[in-house]
Amino acid sequence: MLAATALVLLMTPGVALFYGGLVRKKNVITTMFQVFAVMLIVSVQWVLFGYSLAFGPDVHHLIGGLGWSLFHGVGPDPDPAYAGTIPAMLFALFQMMFAIITPALLIGGLAERVKFSSFLVFITLWATLIYDPLAHWVWGIGGWLRNLGVLDFAGGTVVHISSGVAGLVAALYLGRRAELGSKRIQAHNVPFVLLGTAILWFGWFGFNAGSALAANGLAASAFLTTNTAAAAAALGWMLVERLRTGHVTLVGACAGAVAGLVAITPAAGYVTPAGSIPIGFVGGILCYLASTFMKERLGYDDALDAFGGHGVGGTWGAIATGIFATTTVNTAGLNGWLYGNPHQVLVQLAGVLATWVFAGAGTWVLIRVVDAVMGFRVTREEELRGLDEVLHNESAYPEQVSTEELESFVAPELRLAGGEDRRDRPWWMAGEQP
Repeated sequence: MLAATALVLLMTPGVALFYGGLVRKKNVITTMFQVFAVMLIVSVQWVLFGYSLAFGPDVHHLIGGLGWSLFHGVGPDPDPAYAGTIPAMLFALFQMMFAIITPALLIGGLAERVKFSSFLVFITLWATLIYDPLAHWVWGIGGWLRNLGVLDFAGGTVVHISSGVAGLVAALYLGRRAELGSKRIQAHNVPFVLLGTAILWFGWFGFNAGSALAANGLAASAFLTTNTAAAAAALGWMLVERLRTGHVTLVGACAGAVAGLVAITPAAGYVTPAGSIPIGFVGGILCYLASTFMKERLGYDDALDAFGGHGVGGTWGAIATGIFATTTVNTAGLNGWLYGNPHQVLVQLAGVLATWVFAGAGTWVLIRVVDAVMGFRVTREEELRGLDEVLHNESAYPEQVSTEELESFVAPELRLAGGEDRRDRPWWMAGEQP
């Protein structure tokens, strides 16, 4: 579990690379710094009171009490209510990594447009007022969605739907980027995207298999379903991309793999390897359509497809759990529709709807408050210059200069009358030597 915890933490730098590769060169530092800042903020917030709010003693089935603040009473002895074979502190550490990566994922919806100071305040509020209560609803002892019977093995609702819907709300509130539509905006560093995907895929084994909370057969099953679904989703994405555009792209394959990892997350410990194939394959197709066709038709600027990948993938995965779950894989779970329990689909839909409404409405309110107090979006001029320079006075590629910048370095003696560069003239003109 210590190793699984470290794997999940590694996923967040993977998100930084994945998102950093997708944005433009002038916003790489800002995007990666936002992800890194989430690690810093939530690591402290979780110890102060976040874990207590999410997993502490139940208060009206909505939130945990503050009795475990500063990890009071969370020590080396196991807590049988959550994990009877590992220290309670280790369980809390494992859950901390989920609390870190979730707000990092929603950055995809607000990328390239937000003031850094406002982002820090917003993320602190979002982690406390959206993630922590939702985690208690689904995973905390006494949480109302847990009591309802919602199955979420590793975070389809808590992590992916919440962050994806939050990303969509942020994109709608902020509006489109200044240059969107005036020129093509595309990934500036595809190798970064692939590296980020590889790290995410690697870390996801800690995410899903680690959620078994033991090194056992259930962990092995979750490991296998995770890998299978990711591959199937990438193939599904590539197939539709080829049919729609006439070609396949590496960025698309990477996005498809992540979509499959998202879709299998709530189901990983409840479905068979055979069941993970349609979950992944359909998830890849749905996320492709949401990230391209639907986004184009509706016109919102979900810059890095937080909603298209995580919101849609998490929604499909949560519903698919109600279809494919079987107690032959996990006796602590429930059977789904294909195994004689169609009611589980309705339960899963209730969990999806509750998450959508809570995360969406809550995110809207938080952004409005932060915007009213300190402003949320940078100015158009700042956006056009690039947030790396404006907000952080850094550049991801300081040694690379534009043609215009190179021209400014031409020595005066090399310029002719009227500003013409002497080097542009053939050597035989005006007696110039080669």
